[in-house]
Amino acid sequence: MRETTQIIINEQDWLRLEKVLSQAPLSPYSEWLESELARAKVIPSTAVSPGLVTMHSKVRYRDESTGKEKEVILVYPHEADLQSGKVSILAPVGAALLGLSVGQTIEWSMPDGKTKSLRVSEVLYQPENSDGAEDK
Repeated sequence: MRETTQIIINEQDWLRLEKVLSQAPLSPYSEWLESELARAKVIPSTAVSPGLVTMHSKVRYRDESTGKEKEVILVYPHEADLQSGKVSILAPVGAALLGLSVGQTIEWSMPDGKTKSLRVSEVLYQPENSDGAEDK
C-alpha cells in the first residue's frame, strides 16, 4: 500500500495507462495501478516538474531496507526489458515509482508479510523536460 503522499501524473501518461489497463490481465499490480490512477492529480504534460517520475523516466531509487540503489527506466509492458533496466509499469517497482517526486518514499506489503520501502533519489532523465536526448 502506498503512503498517503499525493501522486501526480501527466495527462498523456494517464490516458495511455488507462488504455494499458483496459487491455492488461487482472493482477494485484494492475488493480493497484488502477486505484492509483483514480486518486492521482492529473496535470498537463507541459506542467511537469523535472523531479517527477513519469513514463519513460530514468530513475535512481534506494531500497530503504537494504540501502542499495538501483536505476530503472519506467516503460509500458511491451517495452519491458530487465537486462536493459526497463521496468514495466505493471511490475511492482514500476507501479510503485510512477507519480512520485525526488525525496518521496513508497511502502507496501510483500506476500511474505515484509514491508518494502523505496525512496526516489533522482530522476536522471524525464521526457517532458528534455531536449530529446537521454542524459547520461
